[in-house]
Amino acid sequence: MDQNANNIKNVYNSKTLNKKVFKATTTLQSSRIRNLRKLQGQNKVSTFRMRGGSLWQLGQSITRRLAQSDKKPLSRRCFASEADLKKTALYDFHVAHGGKMVPFAGWSMPIQYKDSIIDSTVNCRVNGSLFDVAHMCGLSLKGKDCVPFLETLVVADVAGLAPGTGSLTVFTNEKGGAIDDSVITKVTDEHIYLVVNAGCRDKDLAHIEEHMKAFKSKGGDVSWHIHDERSLLALQGPLAAPVLQHLTKEDLSKLYFGQFQILDINGSTCFLTRTGYTGEDGFEISVPSEHAVDLAKAILEKSEGKVRLTGLGARDSLRLEAGLCLYGNDMEQHISPVEAGLTWAIGKRRRAEGGFLGADVILKQLQDGPTIRRVGFFSSGPPARSHSEVHDESGNKIGEITSGGFSPNLKKNIAMGYVKSGQHKNGTKVKILVRGKPYEGNITKMPFVATKYYKPS
Repeated sequence: MDQNANNIKNVYNSKTLNKKVFKATTTLQSSRIRNLRKLQGQNKVSTFRMRGGSLWQLGQSITRRLAQSDKKPLSRRCFASEADLKKTALYDFHVAHGGKMVPFAGWSMPIQYKDSIIDSTVNCRVNGSLFDVAHMCGLSLKGKDCVPFLETLVVADVAGLAPGTGSLTVFTNEKGGAIDDSVITKVTDEHIYLVVNAGCRDKDLAHIEEHMKAFKSKGGDVSWHIHDERSLLALQGPLAAPVLQHLTKEDLSKLYFGQFQILDINGSTCFLTRTGYTGEDGFEISVPSEHAVDLAKAILEKSEGKVRLTGLGARDSLRLEAGLCLYGNDMEQHISPVEAGLTWAIGKRRRAEGGFLGADVILKQLQDGPTIRRVGFFSSGPPARSHSEVHDESGNKIGEITSGGFSPNLKKNIAMGYVKSGQHKNGTKVKILVRGKPYEGNITKMPFVATKYYKPS
């Protein structure tokens, strides 16, 4: 999910936007970034969605441009709309550590720090990374009917989860499309904790609230609490567990991938989930916001400099290497969980019983097969980006790229996208059009980089 990162938006006021960063962003080839030019002259704050690896591109471009210029802090002079952006509890901490702050889903967030996005990506897999993901929305559902209520909205077998365990799931609409993906945890039979994507917050909360009102009007016992008083940190990589173990008395070796615990970390009561958005072992830590900076400092200190603060640019390349969907790119309102390759997230009981929005569409796809499928690609030439067409060897269009970029760990181009069923087999040769020119490619299995989730042996 980040975890998480849906409907990524960049906010710029064209009248006072710093010229260096504007020039850097407009050199990018993504069609979404070129659309920025159409937004010039508007008096209101403009937004657009960062798609298809453009976070990585943006970070690389900013790095190159500013390396040739002065070293003034980017955060002080880039974005005229900064006053309109929300800030996490770690904002000043990011700036003090050289974070290059950019607008992201209505928040001012670090896209990278002093090291390059490539170096940050590699370091996460070799040592570890600490991400501020407090822009994401954590919430709790409570009440004796919170489980059956949630099951009307998601495809997971929530009732079948043991207390203290969780799963990735998908909120669906009436047509079987994805409203959002989310990591949900059954804390107890009467308490569900979940995290939804920052860019989907408003629509997700409105969707949940609408159905909750109807559910309660029929006598259902469910309530909710949005955890705006908490911040969310993601600690990922091989050193995540040994570093965090220094800050808690609980034995983390007994907490496996997908499990949840409420415990004391660095003197604060935290919600700890062994999960992440990188493919590495790691944790998402929900901490009271007033203690977020102290926890971040303690984690960095205990790692002796090996775990680094890491921005959104590296997070995007890490999730792509792990073959994980980014909502708004690889999942949309018109894409079902079956088409997205998330059939495993649909509980066995739910496949038999349905009972969630769009179940008739999804169950039919499970029976007959989808018409399109999400697949991975290796390609030659420049990296493929969102909306690059995929052709068969005869030149017929068979699909489209949804995310793509250069893999810092594999040192080659990777991408994911959708192709027609029947054309999706591993090893199938294709042509991928980048700026109108075809380049050799082939379909491959995902993840591109093997996952290292901590599971029982």
